[in-house]
Amino acid sequence: MMRWIFGLLISVSFAAPLFAQPADVAPDALVRKVTEDTLTIVRSNKDIRTDNRKKVIDLVEAAMLPYFAFDRMTRLAMGNNWGLANSQQQQVLISEFRALLVNTYASAFMSYKNKAVEIKPSRMAPGDTDVVIRTVVNQQNGQPPVTIDYYMEKADSGWEINDITIEGVRWVLNYRNTFNNDIQSNGIDGLIKALQDKNRSLAQ
Repeated sequence: MMRWIFGLLISVSFAAPLFAQPADVAPDALVRKVTEDTLTIVRSNKDIRTDNRKKVIDLVEAAMLPYFAFDRMTRLAMGNNWGLANSQQQQVLISEFRALLVNTYASAFMSYKNKAVEIKPSRMAPGDTDVVIRTVVNQQNGQPPVTIDYYMEKADSGWEINDITIEGVRWVLNYRNTFNNDIQSNGIDGLIKALQDKNRSLAQ
């Protein structure tokens, strides 16, 4: 039964990237979908052995892929240092940064999996190509709600998420100083190694 449940989750989650999102889907609708998909996955974690955590992370990544602009997020985090990396290094940076973001996102939703997430109405004018979609995690026992903001940009293929703020920390911009310091000290390869070490540590 466990294998059947897990197999079903894999088939549903990995099917999503095979279909391009309609270009006219509203950004708040996309945030609602990626939130609900992620919550569905992490809430099922109680039915999956703890040694399958990596597989849960893989499922979350599959749910995020159609909506998160990981290439752009990596370039934004690198800033002016992006041009210092050759094409091979750039691909490795995208892969490692994506793994780090997916793990962070999954871990956040692990913490909020039993909470209600509210999607706030978006405020955007016709023709806007940038929008912030705000969501609120309503906690219990008198604890203040947690705000998760999704920074989105209109691309040719539709709306994409290019940054997130969780509990007041903006992911991509927060990493820019860290990446710059690593590059100044150890170069692009040093940054890649630091990301690989971090991801190995999170996986364990």
